[in-house]
Amino acid sequence: MIEKTAAVSSRRFVTLDQDGTADGWLHVVVEASTGIVYQQQYGGHMCRQGRTEGFLVPVFGPDALDALRQLFEEDFAGAGTWNYSWPDGKRARLRGIIEGIPYWASDGHTEDLHTLRLDESRIRDADEAWVPVITPDGLGVLLWANSD
Repeated sequence: MIEKTAAVSSRRFVTLDQDGTADGWLHVVVEASTGIVYQQQYGGHMCRQGRTEGFLVPVFGPDALDALRQLFEEDFAGAGTWNYSWPDGKRARLRGIIEGIPYWASDGHTEDLHTLRLDESRIRDADEAWVPVITPDGLGVLLWANSD
């Protein structure tokens, strides 16, 4: 879809899992001026709509995805956590899950394995299917299929 205003006519919008039928995916959108804006429903039953511009990096972490689902869908009952004051224990748990996700960075010649880090400066934005992270390529948002 192309937004029709002249100021952003070159932007493209990509909605991830628009119909909610994809399952088992985990992506990071690394924030950058690309003209590509990824849209995502997040926040459990709160059904928030988020957008972030950048480039998409698929990541693989089935155990981390299971742990994220347990935390947000079971412990928080799918009610969302946007603007939540994360107590130390839950913050440490989320940090540990995020650090367990491998992230491959490449300069086009070599590839290096890294892990993601929770962006604690943006922790209040963390919610189900929308967690701010730090990658070797810059700031990003970790996304997966929202539970609702």
